[in-house]
Amino acid sequence: MSAPLPFHLLPDNATVGDRGQLVIGGCDLLDLAEEFGTPLFVYDEDHLRARAREAVAAFGDHATYASKAFLCRAMARLVHEEGMSIDVATGGEMAVALAADVPAGRLHLHGNNKSGDELREAMAAGVGRIIVDSFDEMDRIEALVAAGSPAPRVLLRVTPGVKAETHEFVATGQDDSKFGFTVATGVALEAVRRAEASDAMDLVGIHCHIGSQVFEAESFAKALAVLATFTAPLDLPELVIGGGLGVPYVTGEQAPSISDWAAELTSAAASLGITATLGIEPGRAIAAAAAVTLYTVGTVKPLEGIRTYVAVDGGMSDNPRPVLYGSGYETFLPRAVEAERPQQVRVVGKHCESGDILVRDAQVPSDLAVGDVLATPVTGAYGHSMGSNYNKVLRPPVVFVRDGDARLVVRRETPEDLLRTDVG
Repeated sequence: MSAPLPFHLLPDNATVGDRGQLVIGGCDLLDLAEEFGTPLFVYDEDHLRARAREAVAAFGDHATYASKAFLCRAMARLVHEEGMSIDVATGGEMAVALAADVPAGRLHLHGNNKSGDELREAMAAGVGRIIVDSFDEMDRIEALVAAGSPAPRVLLRVTPGVKAETHEFVATGQDDSKFGFTVATGVALEAVRRAEASDAMDLVGIHCHIGSQVFEAESFAKALAVLATFTAPLDLPELVIGGGLGVPYVTGEQAPSISDWAAELTSAAASLGITATLGIEPGRAIAAAAAVTLYTVGTVKPLEGIRTYVAVDGGMSDNPRPVLYGSGYETFLPRAVEAERPQQVRVVGKHCESGDILVRDAQVPSDLAVGDVLATPVTGAYGHSMGSNYNKVLRPPVVFVRDGDARLVVRRETPEDLLRTDVG
């Protein structure tokens, strides 16, 4: 395959400059690489806002951003400004959202093993919903309320027994899961009865999440069918179907838009007689395609008769998805975004691991050379958020671009940052 990069994998506001270079949000990517260094995450701010508005247009106040996809204070403010609530899964995510001045009532606390401290802080702050995941968590909530904490509004997370067609590590709706109360065994109904009888919890609905990077709407419809039967006698006002809508990462992949997905969910719920207000929690569908990651090529190593390795200045520390899930990505040179890509190489990082692979079979222009800025698109979700300091690398900065302006929202780490928690 030698075709240019498919343009639909780039952010909404990507254009080609007068020298054939890629421009996003009015900003030349090569200029950004020079100003901020590499690796660098570049987000199209208007793309993010457009996807958030699309979710809110379909579900109003019940559109919630899954912040595990990507979170910083600027991102929290952005989705809040566009009308979304925010799903936080740890005390750390909650702290970032609150630091961005998002009202606690617009936060929903998730997690399969919330600590007593996390629950106490969330209840004291007045989070809008706690998504309860276990009977042990109910014990902790009841103890906190008995000690004076305000009783929270809760949803119960249930597992409907639907296995989404996705990687096993991100499939969560099957019976064999660490998440939620299982419907098929009767445990979910037992949890409902306990929550209804407890003065420590105001039960307002049921929550379900079948997995991540799901392309088939049929999987969500199957989950709704199970939930319709389960929730019918409960008469609860809210039903959250979670997130998980997939996005295309490589040539040939296609996925429904948020609007198409919403229409499928709404239609399926109506046909099943579901009267509860539906909610969704997109994360990847909001953030993934909004960003590209820029790297600098440091080494080109041809192994005759085997392959050519192209090593860049990032790696599994800024994008662990290829290592964890075998995820695929495209590659291109921002200096010539429309160029043919006839050469196949393996793009690797700088870490001391043979498995430190960013793109296993990458197509690149034949004139790729040391010093080139190389980019991977669709890196706005689960790259920066899953990043690490392995080999004590410094985590990359994040820039939001809009109308020709580049705004630094997360600075690059420094060696001093690495030593800040090292008390010797």
